[in-house]
Amino acid sequence: MDFHVELRGRRDLAGQIYRGLRAAILDGRLRHGERLPPTRELALRLDVARNTVGVAYEWLTAEGLIAGRTRAGSFVQGEASRPRGRAGREAQVPLRARAFWRSLPDLPAPLAPAAYDFGVGSPDVSGFPFESWRRLVARQLRAATVSGGYVNAAGHLGLREAVARHVGVARGVRAEADDVLITNGAQQALDLVGRVLIEPGDCVAMEEPGYPPARQVFQSLGARVVPVPVDPEGLDVAALPDAARLVYVTPSHQFPLGMPMSPARRVALLEWAKRRDAVVIEDDYDSEFRFGGRPLETLHGMDRSGRVLYVGSFSKVMVPMLRLGFLVAPPSLQRELRWARRVMDWHSPVPEQAALARFIDSGLLARHIRKMRREYEARHERVAEGLARHCGDWLQAVPSVAGLHLCATFRRGGLALERETVARARTVGVGLITLSRYFAGPRARPGLVLGYGGIPAARIPEGLRRLGASLAHVGLTKD
Repeated sequence: MDFHVELRGRRDLAGQIYRGLRAAILDGRLRHGERLPPTRELALRLDVARNTVGVAYEWLTAEGLIAGRTRAGSFVQGEASRPRGRAGREAQVPLRARAFWRSLPDLPAPLAPAAYDFGVGSPDVSGFPFESWRRLVARQLRAATVSGGYVNAAGHLGLREAVARHVGVARGVRAEADDVLITNGAQQALDLVGRVLIEPGDCVAMEEPGYPPARQVFQSLGARVVPVPVDPEGLDVAALPDAARLVYVTPSHQFPLGMPMSPARRVALLEWAKRRDAVVIEDDYDSEFRFGGRPLETLHGMDRSGRVLYVGSFSKVMVPMLRLGFLVAPPSLQRELRWARRVMDWHSPVPEQAALARFIDSGLLARHIRKMRREYEARHERVAEGLARHCGDWLQAVPSVAGLHLCATFRRGGLALERETVARARTVGVGLITLSRYFAGPRARPGLVLGYGGIPAARIPEGLRRLGASLAHVGLTKD
């Protein structure tokens, strides 16, 4: 029997044995019909537990590479099936993805965390009530509560009811449980809407600057995405292309600049959509964290013709790894949206959905939001004060009263200054995101988007002091 299994360290022993035997079968050292050593014998030879060898044999059996015979042992079942040597590799035909996917850059390698990290989109999870959440999930995982089948593609009924109540109270969104579809975050909600409504070549309008993952979703479905400028009142409705089939907006807190869409613009957008028979996606991504003034009514709440689809997520208000969001859509689309969800992945994990329903209905979510709103408001104020004190000669903050980030544009200088500032700040431990990355068109504005969800409040002043020093250093070299 021509095979040898070499164990490298004592971690993942079953995996190492499985991979060694599998390789011997696939490259022909163990041939069809050969008998493998009994598990006790191989365990003694390798100085491991017999159970460990048994697990490796079970994996090989499940893969169809070996088969057990009663009172006879385990025998090689599979044949060598992979090409060997350079000739085999050269004979393989390279597979090509669609042009859109080939056009995307490589996914960036993760950077080491910066000491003063102003990254965007990361909430502070240290204040989350993990113990309460653990108990709720554990309760849903008891045998008496676990169903053996699949659930409605729209999601867990209890969670849909809880979401409808939550957005009704918190945001004035008129919805019943049947209007709500539970998704794996807001990103899947956008994908579902695109699958149901967009034909290849359709025109989709988006704010400029805007949210790149939304743009990529629509482009991946074959849409022609047209950037539409924003000004201090939000999306410039007059600049919308006549051909737009769908408009994606963030009216409560424009991403990334931060201003809300004015009431007049909201009315104008709804009237435009009605005239053009278009659909509006309202992404209300972090409206729970509003620090001043009365919240503006949602587009969905103002809509009387059923053209606004409301998208929300629990990633920012709870923890990103939860990956639960929702879509509020009119009855005319519910059948198709549920079919799209069923085709895609059927439904989100049910125990987490049921636990989140209890988390909402028990008041734990509202309590957590109130707590974190106070915390984020304090950080927002520190960022605004620090920008004015240390960076005011270079940066102008964009007024904002909500969310987990603050945007600042350069008073002078171009994209080279933006790029060199970020690089210089990184050398002194400050992690930053550029504003220009959120532009799709050629007229990108230089600036910085400063997230404060993931940086402790006590670190903000020093981080901005270092940013100011970096700006001064780069500015002197540019002058």
